[in-house]
Amino acid sequence: MDRLTRAFGILIRFGWTQALCCLFPVVIFSAMAITKVVHVPHVPRYDLILLICVAMQVAMVRCKLETWDELKVITMFHLIGLGLELFKVHIGSWSYPGDAWTKIGGVPLYSGFMYASVASYICQAWRRFDLRFERWPNSYATVAIAVLIYANFFANHYMADLRWWLMLGLLAIFWRSWVTFRVGGRILRMPLLVSFVLIAFFIWVAENISTYLGAWKYPNQEIRWSLVHWGKISSWFLLVIISIIIVVQLKDLKSRLQPHAGADGSMDSAAPESAATEGVNRSNTARG
Repeated sequence: MDRLTRAFGILIRFGWTQALCCLFPVVIFSAMAITKVVHVPHVPRYDLILLICVAMQVAMVRCKLETWDELKVITMFHLIGLGLELFKVHIGSWSYPGDAWTKIGGVPLYSGFMYASVASYICQAWRRFDLRFERWPNSYATVAIAVLIYANFFANHYMADLRWWLMLGLLAIFWRSWVTFRVGGRILRMPLLVSFVLIAFFIWVAENISTYLGAWKYPNQEIRWSLVHWGKISSWFLLVIISIIIVVQLKDLKSRLQPHAGADGSMDSAAPESAATEGVNRSNTARG
Protein backbone atom coordinates (compact mmCIF):
# COMPACT_ATOMS: atom_id res chain seq x y z
CA MET A 1 0.00 0.00 0.00
CA ASP A 2 2.84 2.38 0.84
CA ARG A 3 4.45 1.69 -2.53
CA LEU A 4 1.17 2.41 -4.29
CA THR A 5 0.77 5.67 -2.38
CA ARG A 6 4.32 6.75 -3.25
CA ALA A 7 3.80 5.84 -6.90
CA PHE A 8 0.57 7.85 -6.99
CA GLY A 9 2.34 10.81 -5.39
CA ILE A 10 5.11 10.65 -8.00
CA LEU A 11 2.49 10.50 -10.77
CA ILE A 12 0.68 13.57 -9.41
CA ARG A 13 3.94 15.50 -9.11
CA PHE A 14 4.99 14.41 -12.60
CA GLY A 15 1.65 15.59 -14.01
CA TRP A 16 1.91 18.94 -12.24
CA THR A 17 5.45 19.52 -13.51
CA GLN A 18 4.35 18.61 -17.02
CA ALA A 19 1.51 21.13 -16.73
CA LEU A 20 4.01 23.84 -15.76
CA CYS A 21 6.17 22.90 -18.75
CA CYS A 22 3.12 23.25 -21.02
CA LEU A 23 2.26 26.78 -19.90
CA PHE A 24 2.96 28.38 -23.28
CA PRO A 25 1.07 25.71 -25.30
CA VAL A 26 -1.89 26.00 -22.93
CA VAL A 27 -2.06 29.75 -23.53
CA ILE A 28 -2.02 29.20 -27.30
CA PHE A 29 -4.85 26.65 -27.10
CA SER A 30 -6.81 28.96 -24.81
CA ALA A 31 -6.34 31.79 -27.31
CA MET A 32 -7.64 29.57 -30.11
CA ALA A 33 -10.68 28.57 -28.06
CA ILE A 34 -11.50 32.09 -26.86
CA THR A 35 -11.11 33.75 -30.26
CA LYS A 36 -13.44 31.14 -31.79
CA VAL A 37 -16.36 32.56 -29.79
CA VAL A 38 -15.15 36.06 -28.84
CA HIS A 39 -14.60 38.57 -31.63
CA VAL A 40 -12.85 41.91 -31.27
CA PRO A 41 -14.13 44.51 -33.78
CA HIS A 42 -11.66 45.32 -36.58
CA VAL A 43 -9.11 42.80 -35.29
CA PRO A 44 -9.02 39.55 -37.31
CA ARG A 45 -8.90 36.36 -35.29
CA TYR A 46 -5.39 35.31 -36.39
CA ASP A 47 -4.02 38.75 -35.52
CA LEU A 48 -5.62 38.57 -32.08
CA ILE A 49 -4.01 35.16 -31.47
CA LEU A 50 -0.65 36.65 -32.52
CA LEU A 51 -1.05 39.53 -30.05
CA ILE A 52 -1.86 37.06 -27.26
CA CYS A 53 1.19 34.92 -28.14
CA VAL A 54 3.51 37.94 -28.19
CA ALA A 55 2.12 39.17 -24.86
CA MET A 56 2.60 35.72 -23.35
CA GLN A 57 6.16 35.51 -24.59
CA VAL A 58 6.97 38.90 -23.07
CA ALA A 59 5.33 37.83 -19.79
CA MET A 60 7.31 34.56 -19.73
CA VAL A 61 10.60 36.46 -19.96
CA ARG A 62 9.67 39.31 -17.61
CA CYS A 63 8.43 36.85 -14.98
CA LYS A 64 11.66 34.87 -15.40
CA LEU A 65 9.80 31.75 -16.45
CA GLU A 66 12.08 31.75 -19.49
CA THR A 67 15.56 33.19 -19.85
CA TRP A 68 16.97 35.29 -22.66
CA ASP A 69 18.99 32.31 -23.84
CA GLU A 70 15.85 30.22 -24.00
CA LEU A 71 14.09 33.03 -25.86
CA LYS A 72 16.80 32.82 -28.54
CA VAL A 73 16.15 29.09 -28.91
CA ILE A 74 12.40 29.64 -29.07
CA THR A 75 12.84 32.36 -31.70
CA MET A 76 14.93 29.98 -33.80
CA PHE A 77 12.12 27.41 -33.66
CA HIS A 78 9.65 30.11 -34.62
CA LEU A 79 11.64 30.86 -37.79
CA ILE A 80 12.21 27.18 -38.63
CA GLY A 81 8.51 26.46 -38.21
CA LEU A 82 7.46 29.53 -40.19
CA GLY A 83 9.67 28.45 -43.09
CA LEU A 84 8.04 25.03 -43.10
CA GLU A 85 4.57 26.60 -42.89
CA LEU A 86 5.21 28.87 -45.88
CA PHE A 87 6.22 25.91 -48.01
CA LYS A 88 3.45 23.54 -46.89
CA VAL A 89 0.69 26.11 -47.32
CA HIS A 90 2.06 27.06 -50.74
CA ILE A 91 1.80 23.46 -52.00
CA GLY A 92 -1.61 22.91 -50.39
CA SER A 93 -0.80 20.54 -47.52
CA TRP A 94 -3.04 22.65 -45.25
CA SER A 95 -4.50 26.14 -45.19
CA TYR A 96 -5.45 29.06 -42.97
CA PRO A 97 -8.87 30.13 -44.24
CA GLY A 98 -9.29 33.20 -42.03
CA ASP A 99 -8.29 36.75 -42.90
CA ALA A 100 -5.44 38.54 -41.15
CA TRP A 101 -3.28 41.64 -41.46
CA THR A 102 -0.28 39.56 -40.42
CA LYS A 103 -0.46 36.94 -43.14
CA ILE A 104 2.55 36.26 -45.34
CA GLY A 105 2.13 33.89 -48.27
CA GLY A 106 -1.16 32.71 -46.81
CA VAL A 107 0.47 31.95 -43.44
CA PRO A 108 -0.45 33.94 -40.31
CA LEU A 109 2.60 34.84 -38.26
CA TYR A 110 1.09 33.33 -35.13
CA SER A 111 1.66 29.89 -36.66
CA GLY A 112 5.36 30.13 -35.83
CA PHE A 113 4.44 30.26 -32.16
CA MET A 114 2.97 26.77 -32.39
CA TYR A 115 6.46 25.45 -33.17
CA ALA A 116 7.98 27.84 -30.65
CA SER A 117 5.68 26.42 -27.98
CA VAL A 118 7.29 23.00 -28.54
CA ALA A 119 10.69 24.61 -27.93
CA SER A 120 9.29 26.32 -24.83
CA TYR A 121 8.11 22.95 -23.52
CA ILE A 122 11.53 21.38 -24.12
CA CYS A 123 13.38 24.21 -22.38
CA GLN A 124 10.99 24.12 -19.42
CA ALA A 125 11.19 20.33 -19.13
CA TRP A 126 14.97 20.46 -19.38
CA ARG A 127 15.18 22.57 -16.23
CA ARG A 128 12.19 21.36 -14.24
CA PHE A 129 12.96 17.65 -14.72
CA ASP A 130 16.75 18.06 -14.61
CA LEU A 131 17.07 16.03 -17.82
CA ARG A 132 20.16 13.89 -18.36
CA PHE A 133 21.00 11.80 -21.40
CA GLU A 134 22.80 8.50 -21.25
CA ARG A 135 24.83 7.41 -24.29
CA TRP A 136 23.98 10.46 -26.39
CA PRO A 137 25.14 9.71 -29.97
CA ASN A 138 27.98 11.36 -31.85
CA SER A 139 27.21 15.01 -32.62
CA TYR A 140 28.05 14.67 -36.31
CA ALA A 141 25.53 11.85 -36.66
CA THR A 142 22.75 13.68 -34.81
CA VAL A 143 23.21 16.95 -36.73
CA ALA A 144 23.35 15.10 -40.05
CA ILE A 145 20.14 13.17 -39.37
CA ALA A 146 18.39 16.37 -38.20
CA VAL A 147 19.33 18.15 -41.46
CA LEU A 148 18.11 15.18 -43.51
CA ILE A 149 14.81 15.05 -41.61
CA TYR A 150 14.13 18.76 -42.16
CA ALA A 151 15.11 18.52 -45.84
CA ASN A 152 12.77 15.55 -46.31
CA PHE A 153 9.77 17.64 -45.21
CA PHE A 154 10.36 19.69 -48.37
CA ALA A 155 11.83 17.10 -50.74
CA ASN A 156 9.12 14.47 -50.21
CA HIS A 157 6.83 16.48 -52.48
CA TYR A 158 9.23 16.04 -55.41
CA MET A 159 10.73 12.62 -54.71
CA ALA A 160 10.09 9.53 -52.59
CA ASP A 161 9.30 10.16 -48.92
CA LEU A 162 12.31 8.93 -46.97
CA ARG A 163 10.81 9.25 -43.49
CA TRP A 164 10.76 5.49 -42.82
CA TRP A 165 14.39 5.15 -43.89
CA LEU A 166 15.20 8.10 -41.66
CA MET A 167 13.43 6.36 -38.78
CA LEU A 168 15.60 3.31 -39.32
CA GLY A 169 18.59 5.64 -39.18
CA LEU A 170 17.29 7.12 -35.93
CA LEU A 171 16.87 3.65 -34.49
CA ALA A 172 20.47 2.85 -35.37
CA ILE A 173 21.74 6.10 -33.84
CA PHE A 174 19.60 6.33 -30.68
CA TRP A 175 18.80 2.72 -29.79
CA ARG A 176 21.26 2.75 -26.87
CA SER A 177 20.26 6.22 -25.61
CA TRP A 178 18.25 6.80 -22.44
CA VAL A 179 16.87 9.91 -20.78
CA THR A 180 16.75 10.27 -16.99
CA PHE A 181 14.57 12.82 -15.23
CA ARG A 182 13.94 13.86 -11.66
CA VAL A 183 10.47 13.88 -10.11
CA GLY A 184 10.75 15.21 -6.61
CA GLY A 185 13.66 13.29 -5.13
CA ARG A 186 13.15 10.29 -7.39
CA ILE A 187 15.24 9.73 -10.54
CA LEU A 188 13.44 7.88 -13.33
CA ARG A 189 14.56 6.82 -16.79
CA MET A 190 13.20 5.61 -20.12
CA PRO A 191 14.56 4.89 -23.61
CA LEU A 192 15.05 8.19 -25.43
CA LEU A 193 13.15 7.04 -28.53
CA VAL A 194 10.15 6.14 -26.35
CA SER A 195 10.11 9.68 -24.95
CA PHE A 196 10.13 11.04 -28.51
CA VAL A 197 7.12 8.89 -29.41
CA LEU A 198 5.18 9.97 -26.32
CA ILE A 199 5.80 13.67 -26.97
CA ALA A 200 4.81 13.23 -30.64
CA PHE A 201 1.57 11.49 -29.65
CA PHE A 202 0.49 14.29 -27.32
CA ILE A 203 1.37 16.92 -29.95
CA TRP A 204 -0.85 14.99 -32.36
CA VAL A 205 -3.65 15.14 -29.79
CA ALA A 206 -3.04 18.89 -29.51
CA GLU A 207 -3.14 19.16 -33.30
CA ASN A 208 -6.60 17.60 -33.34
CA ILE A 209 -7.75 20.16 -30.79
CA SER A 210 -6.22 22.97 -32.84
CA THR A 211 -7.87 21.95 -36.10
CA TYR A 212 -11.20 21.48 -34.30
CA LEU A 213 -10.88 25.06 -33.05
CA GLY A 214 -10.22 26.21 -36.61
CA ALA A 215 -6.58 27.19 -36.16
CA TRP A 216 -5.89 25.66 -39.58
CA LYS A 217 -7.44 23.05 -41.85
CA TYR A 218 -6.25 20.03 -43.76
CA PRO A 219 -7.84 19.41 -47.17
CA ASN A 220 -10.07 16.65 -45.75
CA GLN A 221 -11.38 19.09 -43.11
CA GLU A 222 -12.60 21.82 -45.45
CA ILE A 223 -16.25 20.75 -45.34
CA ARG A 224 -16.42 19.04 -41.96
CA TRP A 225 -13.87 18.48 -39.21
CA SER A 226 -12.42 15.00 -38.94
CA LEU A 227 -9.64 13.42 -36.93
CA VAL A 228 -6.14 14.21 -38.13
CA HIS A 229 -4.66 11.12 -39.76
CA TRP A 230 -2.65 9.05 -37.28
CA GLY A 231 0.25 9.09 -39.76
CA LYS A 232 0.90 12.67 -38.70
CA ILE A 233 2.35 11.25 -35.48
CA SER A 234 5.40 10.21 -37.50
CA SER A 235 5.84 13.80 -38.71
CA TRP A 236 5.70 15.14 -35.17
CA PHE A 237 8.03 12.36 -34.03
CA LEU A 238 10.63 13.58 -36.53
CA LEU A 239 10.08 17.25 -35.61
CA VAL A 240 10.48 16.47 -31.91
CA ILE A 241 13.82 14.81 -32.63
CA ILE A 242 14.98 17.85 -34.61
CA SER A 243 13.94 20.02 -31.66
CA ILE A 244 15.84 18.00 -29.07
CA ILE A 245 18.96 17.82 -31.24
CA ILE A 246 18.94 21.59 -31.81
CA VAL A 247 18.62 22.30 -28.08
CA VAL A 248 21.41 19.86 -27.22
CA GLN A 249 23.73 21.29 -29.88
CA LEU A 250 23.04 24.87 -28.78
CA LYS A 251 23.86 23.91 -25.22
CA ASP A 252 27.06 22.36 -26.49
CA LEU A 253 27.95 25.56 -28.35
CA LYS A 254 27.11 27.64 -25.29
CA SER A 255 29.40 25.54 -23.12
CA ARG A 256 32.30 25.95 -25.55
CA LEU A 257 31.87 29.73 -25.69
CA GLN A 258 31.23 30.11 -21.95
CA PRO A 259 32.69 27.07 -20.18
CA HIS A 260 32.16 28.57 -16.73
CA ALA A 261 28.42 28.99 -16.95
CA GLY A 262 26.41 30.11 -13.96
CA ALA A 263 23.74 28.28 -12.01
CA ASP A 264 20.81 30.64 -12.35
CA GLY A 265 18.33 28.25 -13.97
CA SER A 266 19.07 29.50 -17.49
CA MET A 267 20.48 27.45 -20.30
CA ASP A 268 23.87 28.39 -18.90
CA SER A 269 23.11 26.47 -15.75
CA ALA A 270 22.55 23.10 -17.35
CA ALA A 271 25.65 21.08 -17.99
CA PRO A 272 25.79 21.07 -21.76
CA GLU A 273 26.08 18.45 -24.40
CA SER A 274 29.86 18.78 -24.53
CA ALA A 275 29.71 17.18 -21.11
CA ALA A 276 27.38 14.68 -22.73
CA THR A 277 29.73 13.63 -25.47
CA GLU A 278 32.63 13.47 -23.04
CA GLY A 279 30.47 11.64 -20.52
CA VAL A 280 29.71 8.91 -23.02
CA ASN A 281 33.36 7.98 -22.88
CA ARG A 282 33.69 8.27 -19.11
CA SER A 283 30.40 7.57 -17.37
CA ASN A 284 27.91 7.15 -20.22
CA THR A 285 25.81 9.89 -18.65
CA ALA A 286 25.16 13.38 -19.94
CA ARG A 287 23.52 16.08 -17.96
CA GLY A 288 20.97 18.30 -19.72
